[in-house]
Amino acid sequence: MVSINHLLNTHFSGKVVRKDLTKLVKGNAIVPTYVLEYLLGQYCATDVEDTIAEGVENVRNIIAQHFVHRDEAQIIKSTIREKGSHRIIDKVSVRLNDRKDVYEADFANLGLNKVVIDDQIVKQHKKLLSSGVWCIVTMGYMPSDERDASPWIIDNLKPIQIANIDVEEYKVIRKQFTKTEWIDALVQSIGLNPEAFSFRSKLLQLSRLIPFAENNYNLIELGPKGTGKSHIYSEMSPHGMLISGGEVSKAKLFVNNTTGDIGLVGYWDVVTYDEFAGKDKKADRGLVDILKNYMANKSFSRGTQVYGASASMVFVGNTDHSVPYMLKHSNLFEALPKDYYDTAFLDRIHAYLPGWEVQKLRNEMFTSDYGFIVDYLAEVLKELRKEDHTHAYTPYFTLSNSITTRDKTAISKTFSGLVKVIFPDGNFDRDDAQEMLEFAIECRRRVQGQLRLMDETFEQVDFSYTCKSTGIKTIVTTLEEIEFGPAFSNEDVLLDTVPKNPSPTVELLPIKLEAGQKIIRDNQTAISYEKLFGPYLAGATNITVNDPYIRLPYQLRNLMELTALIAKVKEEGQEVKLHLVTNNNEDYLEKAKEAFKEITDSLEPIGIFFSYEFDENIHDRSIDLNNNWKILLGRGLDIFQKTNGRCDVAEYYQEKRLCKACEITYLYK
Repeated sequence: MVSINHLLNTHFSGKVVRKDLTKLVKGNAIVPTYVLEYLLGQYCATDVEDTIAEGVENVRNIIAQHFVHRDEAQIIKSTIREKGSHRIIDKVSVRLNDRKDVYEADFANLGLNKVVIDDQIVKQHKKLLSSGVWCIVTMGYMPSDERDASPWIIDNLKPIQIANIDVEEYKVIRKQFTKTEWIDALVQSIGLNPEAFSFRSKLLQLSRLIPFAENNYNLIELGPKGTGKSHIYSEMSPHGMLISGGEVSKAKLFVNNTTGDIGLVGYWDVVTYDEFAGKDKKADRGLVDILKNYMANKSFSRGTQVYGASASMVFVGNTDHSVPYMLKHSNLFEALPKDYYDTAFLDRIHAYLPGWEVQKLRNEMFTSDYGFIVDYLAEVLKELRKEDHTHAYTPYFTLSNSITTRDKTAISKTFSGLVKVIFPDGNFDRDDAQEMLEFAIECRRRVQGQLRLMDETFEQVDFSYTCKSTGIKTIVTTLEEIEFGPAFSNEDVLLDTVPKNPSPTVELLPIKLEAGQKIIRDNQTAISYEKLFGPYLAGATNITVNDPYIRLPYQLRNLMELTALIAKVKEEGQEVKLHLVTNNNEDYLEKAKEAFKEITDSLEPIGIFFSYEFDENIHDRSIDLNNNWKILLGRGLDIFQKTNGRCDVAEYYQEKRLCKACEITYLYK
């Protein structure tokens, strides 16, 4: 199997960088990742170790000599004065001084203000007129005898951005990657280790890129602290602006009526409200009203003039309570400030990402492999904003007629954004379309379902779609509805099956068992062996487990947890024969035999007689029972994702573990 690193270095030579290098050069410089990777891309866009080492040293020297630390600003000023000219890296913002009819630049770290800057530079880089752009600037110093004349001169200024990208080349090269390889390459590009994430978790991470690829896309993500909610919006693109939710004003965001200056939405592709949640936070009610209009109509008005803009709006914040608590006592928007706790405002949100599903970032979840230079990826996504894939699912699927126009728009925009991120060439099949459409519907359903809890005048919507080729209708639900929603009892979760054939009632437990299938989704919780298998195991005295992979410590733990369940459900005084059919290789064989001997010895005193055999041809995974039931296991016993370690409650409590996507099928023989 070809590695992602090899694919990236082969097909995107010069446009990728090893992601751990930013930590090596950053030091104590408070500078975004895209700035560092821009520099690393100039010197380290290779997989040749000697060149990388030399490049890292060059970038370190550039940061040390030219990056302006606020506490060293006076030293830098002195250097410019003594040398007459010196290159610096700083964040620059520009304002028009209409009294003098000149543009003046402010330097965030250097502390210089009102430095005259040439009109042509401003016309060429209009974002300088907003809240600031990181730049490489050649500063000059020329004292003058004129009164009030500034000695500081901007000789040259270049925003830190890749100058040219070829989107068509990007699309063509995408064909060299499978879907899985491409997703993993993107996950590495945002600095994460794809091996630490399930498919759904990767999708959640990449969905944070949609606002950069889709015009006027409104996204909210609420969840626990430490999950990297704001990282992408502050570090991964020069086209995004991260602002504190408490620092926003009508003038800053839209237009200053006094000066006529256009606000952030006029200059940036993505404007992100950070730390958006907080019930006690105050907001300007007038700002909320302008936001509502802008998010719905892509335009805003201050005074007599109407302005249009394409900036996407993102809102990220921390929740105060767990998901089951919120669903039982309030709703998933409960943490928002009072003025934003407004159904008309929230109805403009296209997608609600479940931040509680995103794991807190740990060291092993970051990558040291290769990924796109984030500035390159940012420029590609910016170009893809010009394209429209909102109807790309229609050859395959039809949305329910009860889905409103606003809901359809939200679903279509999320779908379009996913296409641009994962299938930029627009080449995907029906299964891919179904996967993206279901995710898009779920993200909008999460918004609409909570609006119904907040305001009963919102009508219930049938969030379903129909496959055109088969006529099969599929209802999409959110994961938290399945796990915790009021319409789902424990028994409903257990028997969330699609009936196949009628089967008799098993009298061993006061519950009707049905043949059918249970689909478990990526990141689903509230699942346990007891819920899945307990009622079916009751009464069985001869049990055969077929699973080719019982060799590693966590796989042996799974087996032991199943045996503990068998001990729990069997009748007092009953004896059970438990036989395991598995596979193994020389590397694990002896340790596996030792483990199986320990299992045999531990189970015999409680009336469970364990035996095993190795079958190198085994492939199917199942549990065969002598009470006429057979359970087909899509992934074998390995249905849970890795826990965070021995101090994680999920290590001991199955229902708190995140699941891997799989299917369990119950057959009555």
